[in-house]
Amino acid sequence: MDRLLLVGADLVAISLLTFAVYFPRHHRRDLVAAFLGVNVGVLAVAMVLGSTSVGIGMGMGLFGVLSIIRLRSYEIAQHEIAYYFSALALGLLTGLSESLDLLHTGLMVLVVATLYAGDHPRLFPRHRQRELRLDSAYTDEEALRSHLEVLLVGRVLNLSVKGIDLVNDTTLVEVRYVVPNASRAAVTKPREGNPRTDDSPRGRGVRA
Repeated sequence: MDRLLLVGADLVAISLLTFAVYFPRHHRRDLVAAFLGVNVGVLAVAMVLGSTSVGIGMGMGLFGVLSIIRLRSYEIAQHEIAYYFSALALGLLTGLSESLDLLHTGLMVLVVATLYAGDHPRLFPRHRQRELRLDSAYTDEEALRSHLEVLLVGRVLNLSVKGIDLVNDTTLVEVRYVVPNASRAAVTKPREGNPRTDDSPRGRGVRA
């Protein structure tokens, strides 16, 4: 009965994390299956490891190797890595436990609550990050910064030039910036003749 309670608690926790926190914010369907599959798989294997003579250290090492392979084989953002390892943690918390006590319940709530707060859209809502390919080769960082602030309608906090192509006259840059008003920036549409500033910008002054 204790094992069934643990399985039920794990399913409730991963469902909240996936369907109530992650998907409404990021809408990436493929990672929904990944989070659920990883969590339930870890839960099942951890329960088997906990009931046999196989060392827990060996099992944890196996999970580490599998997670590294998974993360290196496909592009995944930093916040999605956090969800990924939270799914692992929830599975391990329940799979390696003998009963559903107050400590394990509190730790599971803590994992879900941490992701809920840490990835909340109201946390630093005016901060943005973009990778842009510009139509000019900028070798002067201050000129590049000024151009980006006009282009993005915001204050540039940090920029990193990924590449300068003097033959094709382009600059690839990653920029972090702050918009003056988050709600206004979210609804403002690009004016005709101005470049777009979304994740895949196209228009005059910017190449995809």
